[in-house]
Amino acid sequence: MVSFILRRLGLMIVILFLVSIIIFSLVNVLPGDPALLVLGQEATPDQIEALRDEMGLNDPLIVQYFNWVVDVLQGDFGNSIRDNTAVTTILMQKIPVTLELTVLSFFFAILIAIPAGIISASRKGTAWDYSSTLFALSGVSVPPFFLGILFIFIFAVTLGWLPPSGYVPLTEDFGRSLLLMLMPALTIGIRLSAELTRMLRSSLLEVLQSDYIRTGYAKGLLEKSVVFGHALRNALIPVITVSGLQMATFLGGAVITETIFSVPGLGQLVVTSILTRDFPVVQGAVMFMAFAVILINFFVDILYSVLDPRIKLSGGTK
Repeated sequence: MVSFILRRLGLMIVILFLVSIIIFSLVNVLPGDPALLVLGQEATPDQIEALRDEMGLNDPLIVQYFNWVVDVLQGDFGNSIRDNTAVTTILMQKIPVTLELTVLSFFFAILIAIPAGIISASRKGTAWDYSSTLFALSGVSVPPFFLGILFIFIFAVTLGWLPPSGYVPLTEDFGRSLLLMLMPALTIGIRLSAELTRMLRSSLLEVLQSDYIRTGYAKGLLEKSVVFGHALRNALIPVITVSGLQMATFLGGAVITETIFSVPGLGQLVVTSILTRDFPVVQGAVMFMAFAVILINFFVDILYSVLDPRIKLSGGTK
């Protein structure tokens, strides 16, 4: 376990280093002069050149990259070009928003997918199975923006049960915050649950054909005991892989959903910062997303060995 963690930590450092190079390179090839954006179109060439010197934009790219990495290692992502606010402060405001949306979306997805997948696999060929398959196909096929608008029309405009959009921090008003997050979380969660339902059904059907499952039935074990006590644990392994990747994607920001419901998360922040050429914010936000993806994949690997003891963290099987 210790050697695995050390190897993965070393790999994480290498990946983050490569990601930092890619992010810095891509951001710097984008058109637009940050100094001109700060000073405006009325600035003189001398003023622009002076600010470029002050911001270090006239230094060679390798020097700019080195200075940026040194600052990042100290927890300093620089300041926003738009309002001179520290990028770290901006991220600390946006991360809880996206994290709340991610957790709620994942909760609804699991709440729907696990029962639907189990019923579909254990009742193969029945109306339950066909209904679950229809739900999975519909959930994957319906675009998130259409589902979000449909929810607003039904639950906010027609029925008046939920507020149409907006955001309130959990620390400010817990109940209001959950109420505002309900529709965007369902919009994302339903799509994810459809994917997980299909994955769990397929995986569970394969596991239920195994010899040890037939042995369990031959010994007189109840179906509930066989499915929940033996089959489900092994069937969840590919589902966890997909869930980890999807959760990492959510932390990257569900841009369309955040836009529809006016949720001020990371997705909106990155899009706005790219459009306004706010390079320090883009770099800081994308680095956080990369770190989140790597960290989630790390925990998913550890969870494999918990679900199936035959899987060794060193990469082989016992």
